[in-house]
Amino acid sequence: MQTWPLSRAQNGSTDMKKYLPWWLKISLKLMLSKVPVPYSLWAKVGAFRHGDMNQPQRALDSLLIHAATAGILDEHAVVPRFSRAGINVLELGPGDSAFTAAIAKSMGADRSWLVDAGAFAVTDINAYQSLFAFLRQHGFPLQNFQKPQSISEVLSQCNAVYLTDGVCSLAHLNDQSVDFCFSNAVLEHIPKKDMAMLARELLRVLRSGGVCVHRVDLQDHLGGQLNNLRFSERIWESNLFRNSGFYTNRIRFGEMVMLFEQAGFNCKVPRVVYWDQLPTPRASMHDPFRTLPDDDLRVKGFDLVLTHRGQH
Repeated sequence: MQTWPLSRAQNGSTDMKKYLPWWLKISLKLMLSKVPVPYSLWAKVGAFRHGDMNQPQRALDSLLIHAATAGILDEHAVVPRFSRAGINVLELGPGDSAFTAAIAKSMGADRSWLVDAGAFAVTDINAYQSLFAFLRQHGFPLQNFQKPQSISEVLSQCNAVYLTDGVCSLAHLNDQSVDFCFSNAVLEHIPKKDMAMLARELLRVLRSGGVCVHRVDLQDHLGGQLNNLRFSERIWESNLFRNSGFYTNRIRFGEMVMLFEQAGFNCKVPRVVYWDQLPTPRASMHDPFRTLPDDDLRVKGFDLVLTHRGQH
């Protein structure tokens, strides 16, 4: 499961994306992935990065956006809170921090699980102290928080668990134990072979009345086009490409919705973003993408809301 490079559409520095052609980015990342350097160093230099969730405002905004889409925020609260206390939260792909654990707890959650494909979260306790200061400044209740000395203490105080074995991590969660699950630009990074298992596991752990909200980014993570569709299945799904920091599973809009429907979910799509025209020539795409309808290929991203079938 180490081939799940979860991201919030930030795999690589902005400058690299802006100025280098897609084929050179692939070549460089393929070479860099073979250099025995820890992820923390790559993140510092911007070569590989699993999002920007080590920024308090960004982490808070992400949770609030998805909770609002799920309809589980207290509309009358001055400081953001869940509409009922004691809910259990699951985040897929927390990326560079475990900030969601503290934010969810301060909003009234009982417990949370953060699931990723590796231990990417920053361990510097100063980052979490900055988060706590940010939350207190904005009125979030943190009276019961003691000054933690490690990320383990942060998780313990938040009644949170950080799991780093990708989709397999969900096996540690009990049936119907989650009220709210969310992810931000994560589903497209899960290995294609694991997507059906993910859908089944999410259905198993989600309580009746619970909701999942996923924001999906279908752009290639090489510059925001569709250059990932140029490659054959054999090459793109090879271990070399899957482990090189630019992998996406290339599951398109209609196929992804169908996948979750087949697992037993009721699916709603409240937000879809389109390209005005295809950003990559259709003739450059490999089969079977070349024959997909424009209405599917032009989907740049979308929000997917999942509930148990029959639930409104």
